[in-house]
Amino acid sequence: MKRLNGMDAMLLYSEAPNLHTHTLKVAVIDPADIGGEFGFDAFRQHVRRRLHLLEPLRYKLVDIPWQLHHPMWQEDCEVDLEYHLRRVQVPAPGGRRELDDVIGQVASTPLDRSRPLWEFHFAEGLAGGRFALIGKVHHALADGIASVNLLARAMDLEDGTADERDNDEAGITASRGDLLRAAARDHGRQVAELPRLVKDATVGMRRVRRRSKERGAHPDLADAFGAPPTFLNHVVSPQRRFASVTVPLADVKATAKALGVTVNDVVLAMAAGGLRTLLLAYDGAAERPIVASVPTATDKSDRVTGNEISGLSISLPVHIADPVERARLVALATRIAKEDHEIMGPELYGRLMAYLPTAFAPGAFRWLARRDIPNKLMNVAVSSVVGPRQRGHFGGAAVSEIYSTGVLSPGAPVNITVWSYVDQLGIAVLTDDRTFNEPHEATDALASAFAELRSAAGISAQAVNTASSAE
Repeated sequence: MKRLNGMDAMLLYSEAPNLHTHTLKVAVIDPADIGGEFGFDAFRQHVRRRLHLLEPLRYKLVDIPWQLHHPMWQEDCEVDLEYHLRRVQVPAPGGRRELDDVIGQVASTPLDRSRPLWEFHFAEGLAGGRFALIGKVHHALADGIASVNLLARAMDLEDGTADERDNDEAGITASRGDLLRAAARDHGRQVAELPRLVKDATVGMRRVRRRSKERGAHPDLADAFGAPPTFLNHVVSPQRRFASVTVPLADVKATAKALGVTVNDVVLAMAAGGLRTLLLAYDGAAERPIVASVPTATDKSDRVTGNEISGLSISLPVHIADPVERARLVALATRIAKEDHEIMGPELYGRLMAYLPTAFAPGAFRWLARRDIPNKLMNVAVSSVVGPRQRGHFGGAAVSEIYSTGVLSPGAPVNITVWSYVDQLGIAVLTDDRTFNEPHEATDALASAFAELRSAAGISAQAVNTASSAE
């Protein structure tokens, strides 16, 4: 048995009928190099033989009696692959938009908490004899770092070897007494650690305030807790829409180098430019900077489960027309957010989440999810994750593209997630059915913003790859 940490538990408690907290991992699979000898049966066999390496897929949620503590994971539980592996059909002509529509449908339903919290949907019918794997995994199981490591175990990497075997081990369910005794021990430890946590939080806040005064005013950056009202912000509906696009990683790196910023800065500047276009189209104005919530890992280990993350609040200068100036302001805002994060302590947020009241937190999050009140913390979520650098395979069939999504937050129904994979960035937008007329408006705007940024940086023109290899 394994206790959910504070961040894991928060992601579980924050789930509501209109706010699902599963993530998606989408892999487009091209069996051309193996003569097209690939399909659902081959994929199922591949998963069955790898299941012992994918430990989180064999975790099952166990509640503590009377909600006296965060739930625990029962490890090594039995997995019914007939339930967890599913076939879906992509409508003709089987291009990007048809696949994205299917992904949105998969994202629209919550996971069954009485089973291990994942599903793999094997999408057939893509143009060119391709397939797509749509993995739906609860965020409580894995954050971005864990997901990258888990995906590496699931795939055959070009220079890797796999330990394949049948899985016939089963874990033992703890008794009620065992659960209560473990909860009592954990609570005793938390009580002992509370004074240190309060001290660290108090000292950290004082230091951040002092450093903020030293920096002085930055009028082109959004204030903390100053997310303005926009069309992006409203009560989230239960239905999900998904859109994707790719851009060449080499172009992104060249643009970052020319501008003297990081690749992550380019991603955020691209988000700022794309969202500026959308704000002008939907709100008719983009007069103030908005706030992006950007998750950041607090460790870089090879773990395959759990959430060791915190978050940065980064100002996006959507009110600035010049793309180079937007990139400069994004780099400045990121430096400030990272500095404040280090001053506060990267692990402080996760430590605080450990003290969420188990009996009351789920109800409080559900109440918040349906309230039509301004979200002053954030307008949009933007994530950037370094994915596998080597091309992966499932059953010998090459993975040509990878996309990922995070979760939507109360009053903020747009999540932009960027995963690098081999030589490209896969950009995914997850939203609800109320925000955009059509979700690909968002990815079109992001691709155009990147092209504008690249051109302004003086990078030689090269067409952004907005065409899916699934088309």
